[in-house]
Amino acid sequence: MGIDQGHGPTDPDRLAAARDSMITDQLRRRGIRDELLLAAMTAVPRELFVPSTIRRQAYDDAALPIEAGQSISQPYMVARMTELLAVREGDRILEIGTGSGYQAAILASLGATVLSFERHRELADGALERLATLGLADRVAIRVGDGSLGDPTSAPYDGIVVTAAAPRVPQPLRDQLADGGRLVIPVGPRDRQVLVLVVREGSTWTERRDDPCVFVPLVGAGGWPE
Repeated sequence: MGIDQGHGPTDPDRLAAARDSMITDQLRRRGIRDELLLAAMTAVPRELFVPSTIRRQAYDDAALPIEAGQSISQPYMVARMTELLAVREGDRILEIGTGSGYQAAILASLGATVLSFERHRELADGALERLATLGLADRVAIRVGDGSLGDPTSAPYDGIVVTAAAPRVPQPLRDQLADGGRLVIPVGPRDRQVLVLVVREGSTWTERRDDPCVFVPLVGAGGWPE
C-alpha cells in the first residue's frame, strides 16, 4: 500500500494526531491515570509494531492481526495490563507472548528489564529488530519456546504479564513471583476471558478480576494444547 499524496498510512502528521487521540480518547477517558505510562505510550511508535499494510490503523481502538496468526493487543488493554503490573524503575518482568514486541517496548520504556518468551521464531526476530531500532534491545531478552510455565531459573520476578489467554492461572507462575510481585493474565474459555491480577504477599496470594477481554489462546504446558 503506497502513500497517497501525503495522506497515506505512514504520514507522520496523521500518525502523530492518531497517537494523541489514542492517549486522550482511549486511555485517559477510560481511566488510565499513570502519567509515566501515558508518556511511554506516547513515546513508543505503535505503527512500527503492526504490518505495513495496516499501519494507518495502528492507533485504532482495537486489537490488530500480526504475523503467525497472532495479534497486537488493543491500546487500552496494553495500558490496563501495564497499569495493573504497577511497574517501577528497575523491576524484573517476565512476559509470556512477545508478539510484535509492543508490550515489551512499553515495559522497557518504563525502566523495567524484561525476559520475554515467544513460540514463533519469526515474531521473536521481528520484535528484537524493532526494539533495537528504538534503542530498547538492551532491556529486553527474548527466548523462543514455550514460556507458559514461566522460567524458574531466572525467578523471582517483580511482575509477570501473560499476553495470551489461559484456562486457569498456572501455579508455577504464582510461585515465580517475588514477595510483593504482581501477575496479570487473561483467564477463561477460548472465546472470552477476564483479566486476573494475582498479588503475592509472603506465602499468601490474593486474586481479583478486572476487565473482560478476548485474547488469542496461550498454547503450551500451562495453557491450551496445540
